Amino acid sequence: MNKKLSGLLQKRVLLLDGATGTQLNLRGMPSGVCPESWCLQNPHVLASVHRDYITAGSDIIYTCTFGANRLKLSQYGICDVRGTNEKLALLARSSSAGKNCFVAGDIGPTGKFVRPFGSLDFEEAVNIFKEQIKGLLAGGVDMLVIETMMDIQEARAALIAARELTKCFTIVTMTFEKGGRTLNGNTPLSVLVTLQSLGADAIGCNCSTGPDDMLKIIKAMKPYASVPLVAKPNAGIPKLVGDKTVFTMDAERFSLSAMRLIRSGANIIGGCCGTAPEYISRLKNNISRIKPIWPLRKNLSAISSARSVAVISRNKTVTVVGEKINPTGKKDLQKELLAGSFTLLRQIAKEQQSMGAQALDVNVGVAGINEKRVLSDAICVLSLACDLPLVLDSSKPDSIEAALRLYPGRALINSISAESADKLLPLAKKYGAMCILLPIAGKDIPATFDKRKKIIQAILRRIEKSGMSREDIIIDCLALAVSCEPAAALVALATIAYCSRVLKCKTIIGLSNISFGLPARRLINKTFFTLAKRKGLSVVIASPLEAVNFNNKSAEKLLFNQDKGAKKFIVSQSHRYKKKIQVKAVTLPIGKRIYQAVIDADKEAISELINEAITSGIPAFKVTQDYLIPAIIKVGEFFEKKEYFLPQLIASAQTMQQAIKRLEPHLSEQKRRQAKGVILLATVEGDVHDIGKNIVALLLKNHGFTIIDLGKDVSAQSIICAIKKYSPDIVGLSALMTTTLVNMDEVIALAKKEGLRCKFMAGGAVVNEPYASSIGATYAKDAVAAVKVANKLISTSKTA
Repeated sequence: MNKKLSGLLQKRVLLLDGATGTQLNLRGMPSGVCPESWCLQNPHVLASVHRDYITAGSDIIYTCTFGANRLKLSQYGICDVRGTNEKLALLARSSSAGKNCFVAGDIGPTGKFVRPFGSLDFEEAVNIFKEQIKGLLAGGVDMLVIETMMDIQEARAALIAARELTKCFTIVTMTFEKGGRTLNGNTPLSVLVTLQSLGADAIGCNCSTGPDDMLKIIKAMKPYASVPLVAKPNAGIPKLVGDKTVFTMDAERFSLSAMRLIRSGANIIGGCCGTAPEYISRLKNNISRIKPIWPLRKNLSAISSARSVAVISRNKTVTVVGEKINPTGKKDLQKELLAGSFTLLRQIAKEQQSMGAQALDVNVGVAGINEKRVLSDAICVLSLACDLPLVLDSSKPDSIEAALRLYPGRALINSISAESADKLLPLAKKYGAMCILLPIAGKDIPATFDKRKKIIQAILRRIEKSGMSREDIIIDCLALAVSCEPAAALVALATIAYCSRVLKCKTIIGLSNISFGLPARRLINKTFFTLAKRKGLSVVIASPLEAVNFNNKSAEKLLFNQDKGAKKFIVSQSHRYKKKIQVKAVTLPIGKRIYQAVIDADKEAISELINEAITSGIPAFKVTQDYLIPAIIKVGEFFEKKEYFLPQLIASAQTMQQAIKRLEPHLSEQKRRQAKGVILLATVEGDVHDIGKNIVALLLKNHGFTIIDLGKDVSAQSIICAIKKYSPDIVGLSALMTTTLVNMDEVIALAKKEGLRCKFMAGGAVVNEPYASSIGATYAKDAVAAVKVANKLISTSKTA
């Protein structure tokens, strides 16, 4: 961390700049051009914007490199990524010369979702960001800022790229929707836990909302933050006044609202869309009287997925880690994993989540398997299939390393012993993972408490020497089978008490080990769990149904080594095991399995299921109408209820698309022509964002509409020509930028002038219902809503 920056942060709130893009538009930059290229051609304009924000009081200005990555620049035919970033960094550097101001190299999103949530390979994403960062560093930036991220995995890729190139101060800010999650469903706490453990120096939020809505994000993060928090809100919500986009909050109101962010824990603050230098100046005057709230903790015991967090405590609740994703003794799971299929894995994960697990242990170790590849693939599947954080269970360092790099959260490594510490501790530190410490030295498991105590103390010294803290580890207190080691429960309980009460460390046990080889295992497990909890147990790896308080006297005597040979316990339970009833597995009908495959986004299984349906004589059209379409409708309902988020919505839609592709040769020509209607889609001129529009296209196709996609940055005249050529029933227009909103109005006005009678729907991050209605379009807030709007518009057309 930059020492000067760190020193200032402890003394006062630091002030960022405002909306550079808005200022450039006001000073002559036309819409539709590449901002980075235009600024290099008009350096005096950009320099004036930088200087105005510095004069207003900004402590930190951002380079004008938000879209200066390989993917974005290539859309304008620009290949020199490093040179573009270096020149713009130098320009910002020269503008701040002689001023007491830091320059932050600005890194924005690529415009693509990253694996496991999209098609962009994770390593390619890392390399794309490295290319940009090298240019920024060459241009002399003081720090880096990764901003406006809606996907935690893309933010991770950018942060890993930064950390592998430099130790300079790095801020990461995500953009949250009004509901308090990012577009990809990331929560404020999951973002915080993931990024601060990975090495971000400051974390927060920018864009999308004004200061009032951003307040709840900062409040959610502050109690758990070990790094400074950042807020860069918009000047309220934009609206169209005449042919101009206007933000609703003036400088004074913005400043007063922003001060509430500081009182709630923001340490670095600035403005995003709509905030001119006047806003920063007003903010500067008001914040000088407020002392910042420094992070309330140095570290945090917590693991995260992309969408949830498990905070691990010592003397409060016990975190339950589901144990079932382990192929040992499960032939069907072994077979699937060897074949690269994950249907059972999804099912097991969802079952454990529904039973109350707060995290999942993931073990894919099977003889002959490529564990490195399969563990990484399993992580991708589980990141979509369930919300829970993952525990990476492998004895192979290369498998752990690959999984840690790809996992879109903060993982828990299961486990690190004295022998594996040299290989695994550096990996845990680099990727910010928590670790389960296994008190084993050599091949033998220490049978006594005193032996375990010595090993634990030795490994703790190595862990703390590596730079990790006790909050980063959980000690496995080794619950062995009392059927083989009668004193095993007593030794484990003594170890839990020592680690929790003396060492002040978190503890964990594998619960089912204790009852191995005995009857009434669930009863023993529940009783031992209750005893362990009293001693200070923090985490248990178990079936969620067994991690409940329970006390059985005969089981307690067994665990306390007061029942020699377990004779009394076995006699007391023998009446329960006179006869075992065999339950025959039930296979669901093929239609229900196809339906469930779409719900679960089971891409590995869907093609074979479709083949089975065709072979069994089910007409292709019936498969589509009775199984696929109801499934995707149900997925849409899950999305609206916030039970599913964008990654699951896309994955299910792609699974259905895969099924439709397999069915196409079997669909009759007549049925193929029974499309609901023709919809033409386009992102309007000046806007190069098309992720949302592409998702809309995917869902509309799956619901039976014929789609003509004109792409992004499409001029009004081009859209009109396409309307005349294809005669669509509906035209869907998309815009993400406030500066391109007016181009929607231009398209619709031109269509009316030309006498074209098609209907319009409008959507995008900056569009709302009043604006859409004012220009003569129907508003669709997201892809699921777009399907409903399209069905309604087609229906009214037919009845008109």
